[in-house]
Amino acid sequence: MKTILDVLKGKLIVSCQALENEPLHSPFIMSRMALAAAQGGAVAIRANSVVDIAAIQASVSLPVIGIIKRDYPDSEVFITATMKEIDELMTLTPEIIALDATARPRPNGETLADLVAQIRARYPSQLLMADIATVAEAKTAQDLGFDCVGTTLHGYTAQTAGQSLPDNDCAFLRDVLAAVTVPVVAEGNVDTPERAARCLALGAHTVVVGGAITRPQQITARFVAAIEA
Repeated sequence: MKTILDVLKGKLIVSCQALENEPLHSPFIMSRMALAAAQGGAVAIRANSVVDIAAIQASVSLPVIGIIKRDYPDSEVFITATMKEIDELMTLTPEIIALDATARPRPNGETLADLVAQIRARYPSQLLMADIATVAEAKTAQDLGFDCVGTTLHGYTAQTAGQSLPDNDCAFLRDVLAAVTVPVVAEGNVDTPERAARCLALGAHTVVVGGAITRPQQITARFVAAIEA
């Protein structure tokens, strides 16, 4: 019998997210984005917030990687940062929950190990994805029992600022693949079909593409920049 991770192997996940300051911010619009992704051949959706995920689950039968982005005053961690977000997501039981697994200080002084222990105690069968930025964080996530690790935050932390997943023929992805044995999800600035295929060819278990598919203002800006150059 295939597991969810088996279903994702070698395939495309589409991230359907729009924050409050973006023109497509709407559960209905995100549900239509998810439907378009499903019709295009995506095998799963990554989505943010309970309302968006509920709308997506009502529109498509694809598995969902659920997150909640929420700012906390005492921490830079904002992707599913605390047990509060886990409990909210579990009202919808997404197939996978992703959370920030960087080494940065967490809200309320909590440690990542403490949070994972709480999740495992309350929801022992829930699959967890670690959004990491460094190889050391990937190793720690594996040691803590995460079911998969994603390169999601590489380039988005102070330690990795200015770096990008596609740099040097995906050197960071190759380093992560060499460091852990759990499935590795390639995510972050995978902005062309060729780069997505390259990530899989290098050994990524699956690949997540977001802005290049579902954020038209970013896509438009890339065209404008190229024309003006």
